[in-house]
Amino acid sequence: KKSPILITEQMIGSMRAGTVIIDLAAATGGNTPFTENNQTVQKGGVTIIGNSALYCSMPADASKLYGKNIINFLQLILSKEAQLHLNWEDDLVKGCCITHEGQVVHERLK
Repeated sequence: KKSPILITEQMIGSMRAGTVIIDLAAATGGNTPFTENNQTVQKGGVTIIGNSALYCSMPADASKLYGKNIINFLQLILSKEAQLHLNWEDDLVKGCCITHEGQVVHERLK
């Protein structure tokens, strides 16, 4: 599926020279009309970086961040006694849970 344009040509035209946009959706078309996959493009003094494998350039940092995110998520859904505790008021819990107690609970999949 093609990425939606989130930053329009008009928005880019109003940005100050020296602005840098890092488009993480470059592999699927990008979120700007000028994004080119694995290319750096200049438009009116704005630099648009369309690196679809940015994570490969910093694997140690990406791994640390991923690990930290997993720990934070586990702390969100587990009690101190390591028992599953789902707070259904939390948007992250609701968004990540697909099934619970044999039922599909994710709104988009019902």
